[in-house]
Amino acid sequence: MKKTWLLATGLVLALTLVGLGGCTVRTPSGGELVSGLKISLGNQQEGIWVNGHGEVTTAPDIAILQLGISAQRASVAEAQSEAATAMDKVMTALSESGIASKDIQTQQFSIQQVTKWDQEKQEEIVIGYRVDNMVMSKIREIDKTGSIIDAVAVAGGDYTRIDSISFSIDDPSNYKKEARDKAMADAKTKAEQLANLSGVTLGKPTYITESMYYPVYQPPIRAEAAALAPVTPISPGEMKISLDVQVAYAISD
Repeated sequence: MKKTWLLATGLVLALTLVGLGGCTVRTPSGGELVSGLKISLGNQQEGIWVNGHGEVTTAPDIAILQLGISAQRASVAEAQSEAATAMDKVMTALSESGIASKDIQTQQFSIQQVTKWDQEKQEEIVIGYRVDNMVMSKIREIDKTGSIIDAVAVAGGDYTRIDSISFSIDDPSNYKKEARDKAMADAKTKAEQLANLSGVTLGKPTYITESMYYPVYQPPIRAEAAALAPVTPISPGEMKISLDVQVAYAISD
């Protein structure tokens, strides 16, 4: 019985090998495998692949201020009270300068111990408490940026902190479209040139992906509350919106 089972198994194996005889296995790169089974696989890298770049230069139309107050006193209650009073004055100054409440957002609020190293005791000792209250303010009338900084500095006094100023575009959708048009035109020009050089006919796009670089321009000099000029000079400058596409074009027969 055992011999009969082994003989049957051998016949099945032999028939299988005969059925596969004469076939080859081709990898996506065109190589062949010993097993002999022929496989047809689509190759995503077929066709002409190019990158296109589009860029639009424009002036920013909003300014973004990171500002607030910082108060330090011997106790939490004292620091918090003075910080609240100063911040209320800053918020009033922003409101009177035409900044809508929807354009003011709290970014940070913290109460921290202030310590120093005691050489005699060889340990950190608490010397007070600091309250920080920072907000982000969006200025839509960009020409008022300098005067708003001045108003905040006066309102908050020595507690005022202006951490940074940056510029951006409130609605960049039209600039994105323009940059995308340029990127696709750039990609098509490159693909047509490659097709002509290769002696083939360019087909339709089979794959498209895009990536966009949308910077928020931040001047290298930070605005500080101290030593402000009568009207703080602010220059928005220009900014670029860049968009890149990668496109695969089929090759027509």
